Amino acid sequence: MSFNALSPGDALDAGRAREAQHATWISIAINLVLTVCQIAIGLFAHAQSLVADGMHTLSDLLGDFMVMFASRHGANPADERHPYGHGRYETAASMVLGLLLAGVGAGFLLTAAGRLQSLDALPALHPVALWMALLTLAGKEGLFRYMLAVARRLRSPLLVANAWHARADAASSLVVAVGIGGSLLGYRFLEPLAAALVGFMILRMGALLAYEALRELIDTGIDADEVARIRDTVTGTGGVIDVHALRTRRMAHRVLVDAHVRVDPRISVSEGHRIAEVARSRVRAAHPDVLDVLVHVDTEEDQMVVSGQLLPGRAALVAELDALLGDDVPQAAPAVLHYVGDRIEAEVFLPFEWCGDVARLEDLQQRVRRRVAASPHWGAIALMCRIAP
Repeated sequence: MSFNALSPGDALDAGRAREAQHATWISIAINLVLTVCQIAIGLFAHAQSLVADGMHTLSDLLGDFMVMFASRHGANPADERHPYGHGRYETAASMVLGLLLAGVGAGFLLTAAGRLQSLDALPALHPVALWMALLTLAGKEGLFRYMLAVARRLRSPLLVANAWHARADAASSLVVAVGIGGSLLGYRFLEPLAAALVGFMILRMGALLAYEALRELIDTGIDADEVARIRDTVTGTGGVIDVHALRTRRMAHRVLVDAHVRVDPRISVSEGHRIAEVARSRVRAAHPDVLDVLVHVDTEEDQMVVSGQLLPGRAALVAELDALLGDDVPQAAPAVLHYVGDRIEAEVFLPFEWCGDVARLEDLQQRVRRRVAASPHWGAIALMCRIAP
């Protein structure tokens, strides 16, 4: 199998990756400038909270590079080792970023608890620290809104996680601004109290992001309403009687679908295959998020067992038919077998000239009727006279 040619879906994924990386480079530039300014001014103004917030911003740079790595590798087309593509790179990175957010939130909670117990030990701050905190807050909030807009347009959970990471930074900058402002006004308890509240919010957001990534990694199905719409699309395909065992799972922003469809048990294999291909094409056309559809064709609801025993295969059935017909009854074409419920139906084709002997044909029909009546698996054996070769 060759994976060299790029499909239209692969081209769209490549464009999506380029846009995601462009947004990430903007995030990197903003975070780099803010990190340098926060740490420098924090040290100058004796604002340890501003220095800590700068170190927090530095952690975003590491997250941005993680996003770029995952976006680049996640957009790679399918290959022999990854036949479904590399979309799970984004999922894994989303989980890491979610856990990072949760860790930052927990850190805020612990830090706030320590500050509440030592309010008198907080140092005097220079007013320039407040202006830097407000500037950081504005920059982070603007970055959050930009990243979230791009993430929604690209339907990327990874960029959503990174956007909310920027919002967590904005929240931490708000904590710093409130804390510094409160300290300048004499209300030293405001900083640790706000830090505890925002820390809980960040912890909750990180836990939710990590949980959603975990749900995808363990192949949790998509929304029930979307599953119902996919079921309606498959059921509406000509030749499909009904659908059962419809299963879905996510791979980053795409969806993989498995479906068992029931068709008439007496149609040919090639017609059943065509029905499956039409159903697959209809789903991909009607549901853009669907990456691929695997359609399994059934004649019944997977009923293959008779009294605890598997129905005989073709070799055993053909041997039984040959013994029933005898050496003097040649077949003009291979027998056609139909597995219908817990019984098997056969169509046996006889040469046209052989069917002219009415007495011999009647004798054969009597033997067939007796065998069907006594058999645990035969439902019917039809004798067909073939007109043309």
